[in-house]
Amino acid sequence: MSEQGQPRKTLSFFQLAMINIIAVDSLRSLPISAEYGLALVFFYLVAAVFFFLPSILITAELATAYPTTGGIYIWVREAFGSKMGFLVIWFQWIYNVVWYPTAMAFIAASIAYLINPALVDDKLYLLVTTISLFWLITLLNCFGMRISSLFSTLGALFGTLIPMMLIITLGIVWLCLGKPIQTALSWYAFFPHIAELKNLAFLSAVIFSLIGMEMSAVHAGDVKNPKSAYPKALWVSGGIIFFSLVLASVAVAIVIPRSKLNLVTGLLQAFTVFFGAYHLKWLIPVIVLLIVVGSLSGVAAWIIGPSKGLAVAAEDGGLPKLFQFRNKQGTPIPMLILQGIIFTALCTVFLFIPTISGSYWLLSAMTAQLGLLVYVILFATALKLHYGKPHVKRSFRVPGGRAGMLLVTFVGIIGCLLAMAVGFLPPSQIQIGNMFKYESILISSIVLFSILPFLLYRRAGSQ
Repeated sequence: MSEQGQPRKTLSFFQLAMINIIAVDSLRSLPISAEYGLALVFFYLVAAVFFFLPSILITAELATAYPTTGGIYIWVREAFGSKMGFLVIWFQWIYNVVWYPTAMAFIAASIAYLINPALVDDKLYLLVTTISLFWLITLLNCFGMRISSLFSTLGALFGTLIPMMLIITLGIVWLCLGKPIQTALSWYAFFPHIAELKNLAFLSAVIFSLIGMEMSAVHAGDVKNPKSAYPKALWVSGGIIFFSLVLASVAVAIVIPRSKLNLVTGLLQAFTVFFGAYHLKWLIPVIVLLIVVGSLSGVAAWIIGPSKGLAVAAEDGGLPKLFQFRNKQGTPIPMLILQGIIFTALCTVFLFIPTISGSYWLLSAMTAQLGLLVYVILFATALKLHYGKPHVKRSFRVPGGRAGMLLVTFVGIIGCLLAMAVGFLPPSQIQIGNMFKYESILISSIVLFSILPFLLYRRAGSQ
């Protein structure tokens, strides 16, 4: 604590940038993006214009206008009231809970790839490993932001950026040596073919891979000089995230044929090909270890972020009093336990869906839809606060004044709605079984998770 009795500002610009990178820059998304071949660059550019750039602009303005712990909940509450604020932070929290099983499955598959590749398809192994690792990371977050941010920083550097830069370098060397490539690299291949539009569902996955820049705003109260450090961290981390995702995805696409690309282990497939060609197979265990550490730190960053935002909503009366408790480090322990319980229940989907790839995609699609709902509300919030509360000081403003904000939020909302529309269509490459069953589970889950927050809010209000 400081001399005034206030918590010390523990996060620097560099640490905040690393939290952004580790929260968004995901190795897990590379095989999904690589499904497009060179056309992935086109789709990432579309996603950047209609989603990523608008989200960075409005996040920078909102975070510098309200640099307090709570992030998106505080913003939406200021614009539309506490009920809507609770709804959006609930969506942000629950889409992460739905996402955790897929993230942990990627980690478990990476470990299996090193120990025994056959375990990748072993459902019992997957279930035990994902649950054990998740609860271990939850325990780590109970010790506060200092330890959690250190883990995120080290994970971003060694577990995400180094593997990203390595596979990009390997891909460049591969092209320079004139080795055979598995995808066309031409102006014609840059644009998606009409025949491939049936796979536009992957577009929602591409946009989802860029979600999360607003998450670090929940730590604004922990940042040293947030009004200047936060926008700077957003722009630096945003540039690193975009270019690393695009170039690393292309590197995977040039060595792994689309027909053989595994959505869970595709990155390791690519590294195996590269290392085999360059006589560096001894590096495979090293890179797997780095990927596991990076992925674990990414999950760690997300486990605490939305939970802190939901805890602020609980303190405003949005949840029963039990969820208002925090330990000495300011960690919302009941919230972490609740999401751990829900996560454990969700993991059982791997036992009941016929294929791991099918359940993996179903959870990914559900996550993307819920996440995009958050951003529809977020863009509307930015517009409302820009017009309705212009007197609030902002060290950063969206360029163009009111017209600029109107354009940015309109483009962002359209991008989200289009991605949600195509996200209901499963890609033809993924075996999801009965289409009616797939759509029923997806739609009913979204409806259920949309109704629950209103029921919880009403119950909290009656206490």
